[in-house]
Amino acid sequence: MHPSPQKTCEHEGTVSPATGVRARGRFTTVSRRTKVGVTALAAIALTLTACGGPSKTDSGLKGSEGTVGQADINPQDGSKVKDGGEFRWPVDQLPDNWNYNQLDGTNADGRRMIDTLMPNLYKQKADSTIEVNKDFLDDAKLASTDPQVLEFKINPKAKWSDGTALSWQDFEAMWKSLNGTDKAYEVAGTTGYEDIEKVEKGATDQDVKVTFKKKFAEWKGMFSPLYPKSMSSSAEEFNKGWADAPKVTAGPFKIGTIDRTGKLVTVVRDAAWWGQKPKLEKITFRQVDRPALADALANGQIDFFDIGSSIDNFTRAKSMQGVTIRQAITPDYSHITFNGADSSILKDAKLRVALMRGIDTKTISKALLGQMLKGDAQVTGNHFFLLGTKEYKDNSAIASFDKEAAKKQLDELGWKLEGETRKKDGKELVVRYVIPTPNPISDQIAKLVQSQLKEIGAKVDIQAVPSTDFFKQYVNVGNFDMTGFRWLSSATPISDSKGIYSLDPASTNQNYGRIGSEEVNKLLEQANGELDDAKRADLANEADKKIWELGHQLPLYQLPGAVAVKSNVANFGAVAFANRPYDYINMGFTE
Repeated sequence: MHPSPQKTCEHEGTVSPATGVRARGRFTTVSRRTKVGVTALAAIALTLTACGGPSKTDSGLKGSEGTVGQADINPQDGSKVKDGGEFRWPVDQLPDNWNYNQLDGTNADGRRMIDTLMPNLYKQKADSTIEVNKDFLDDAKLASTDPQVLEFKINPKAKWSDGTALSWQDFEAMWKSLNGTDKAYEVAGTTGYEDIEKVEKGATDQDVKVTFKKKFAEWKGMFSPLYPKSMSSSAEEFNKGWADAPKVTAGPFKIGTIDRTGKLVTVVRDAAWWGQKPKLEKITFRQVDRPALADALANGQIDFFDIGSSIDNFTRAKSMQGVTIRQAITPDYSHITFNGADSSILKDAKLRVALMRGIDTKTISKALLGQMLKGDAQVTGNHFFLLGTKEYKDNSAIASFDKEAAKKQLDELGWKLEGETRKKDGKELVVRYVIPTPNPISDQIAKLVQSQLKEIGAKVDIQAVPSTDFFKQYVNVGNFDMTGFRWLSSATPISDSKGIYSLDPASTNQNYGRIGSEEVNKLLEQANGELDDAKRADLANEADKKIWELGHQLPLYQLPGAVAVKSNVANFGAVAFANRPYDYINMGFTE
């Protein structure tokens, strides 16, 4: 599918690759909107600057006032990076599905593993621009705008692990499984693919012609990661065939071990890889509970961790010898998702907005980030564009914090205060807030929300569930009234977010709370079909205003984008937007 936002499960609130990116998670469970695709447009003209940061960040982290596009990765020439070594990467969980486009496949941790093995046809750069990945494509171009036609020329060296060449048939099969016509395919989203009329063979099997029946602006990123046609051979294979392990790969690495008992995945160099040889011999992705991250880094069990919004991990990292804190503005924000399904007590949009008005996001941001930042944490008032991008507008006025207004709105809705809790028609206003555990950040946010909503007469019942079950058994299936994680955004924020904010009666996509309207659907359709960058951003901002009115989700704060990493790690750290894929080829150790 079109790159989804990734979700991450740090409920920082996550990262789709859903997400993760939608989630895009884990949001720090990160989801894939990779929950993750939300933020800066590919069209943003920004300056790419890769620069090494200070050896220590002693005076606190920057907020979101910096420049988008600056990465902090200890850049080193290949001659300075040793050949070999094992990089140990902590994750919240192993993939629920190695098919990133299946509904359960959108968490950010899974996307990171998948990206070492599968073809990413493009590279997202630190400044949010996108370039063709020459390992897989010789060229990708917009051949015509009316009708819109894309032409891909596949690198003739590119081969699947079963020996077959990548071909136009892989593109065709992926389109057919993701365009929404066969509802048996449990897809995380249909964006872009539903607008295609046909996928054809060009001059050779490695030439692909994609013709659209309706214009689709953010086409860079489609068919990425690419999967073999065999995966889409049936709905059963698409939905479950890759749940336990990938069957066919084509990347610089291949699977070494999948150990669900030991909670780890290793990938090792693939001798059949036709591109530049990776510096690392092996990457080990190991599940590490968030409270244990600092100890694991100090003890040499992992080589970095995402600080997220943990003041404890930030403080610990500052004092570690041989560890550097690196920071870059990141397309990563924490939020609360509301459930508007008929089964939820929050099915009324006006009730959801009233509760949002009772949540003080500035206080939450300060509580979580205040001790880490030099200045104040900036709350996020947009569901598509993040702070630091020129398209960003704060459209949150209708749901802005106002305790007295919240009380008045609840009274008007018939939720009258009886003792400490409001009631309507004899039913108490009790909201079930589902969070992953162990996760200190999720726990802290939920308790702050619980305390704040108590002041307006709403009772919050916090339900902590195992992190490994959080997305699959709760978020993905709408088993919550409120929940939270982090969305990892992308350079194609509007199309990546369509599956989150559009309401499709036939499919959840990544709209886990089942909230939407025909008006939002129409605006997103218009935005995704608008080739003019400025007009597209204006349409997205109009849609964003309507999303706020619906009480869809409440962004809390943008993450400071800090990571604690071993000082001898090169070409990796705070990568800004350069996370699809990470630079697995050049990252490694200087000694």
